[in-house]
Amino acid sequence: MVFEAKFDSFNEIAEVQKLAMAVEEPVFFESEDENIHIDAKSFIGLFVLDFSKPVKVVTDSLYVIRRLELASRAKLTARKA
Repeated sequence: MVFEAKFDSFNEIAEVQKLAMAVEEPVFFESEDENIHIDAKSFIGLFVLDFSKPVKVVTDSLYVIRRLELASRAKLTARKA
């Protein structure tokens, strides 16, 4: 499964890393052009991607995808308020 997201802060990226650490399935960050593919559980790997642009979160974990969807909805709701 793929979830495309734009992260606005390092805290948001760190939350994805925490989610990745909490599940057995692999979780990856991938660049838009799919040239860069890094393990979301790797702290050092997080510095490879340009998070000022949207990235893809790739995983088979339904839990991670669902949590990302909920966070995205909450972010949209906060922007509208």
